Amino acid sequence: MTDPLLPSTETVIKGATTYARDLAERVAATFLQAFVGGLVLTSPFDISMWQAAAVGGVGAALALVKGIVARWRDVTHSASLAKGV
Repeated sequence: MTDPLLPSTETVIKGATTYARDLAERVAATFLQAFVGGLVLTSPFDISMWQAAAVGGVGAALALVKGIVARWRDVTHSASLAKGV
């Protein structure tokens, strides 16, 4: 007899695989976004602490744009660009 409160093993495995793909993409994308934001804003300027904090905002803004683009690309209910997520 199966417990109606627990998901099937197939659901758990598919969920873990989907989560791992989504997480890997987000980690790589955040790294690249922060790297580009840091290069664009800190290389040409001698910036203060508050301006350096704004570099993080650039990374966040790029992450937001990426999530919106993912939604426009028919990837529903996810901010991921990976297919099937």
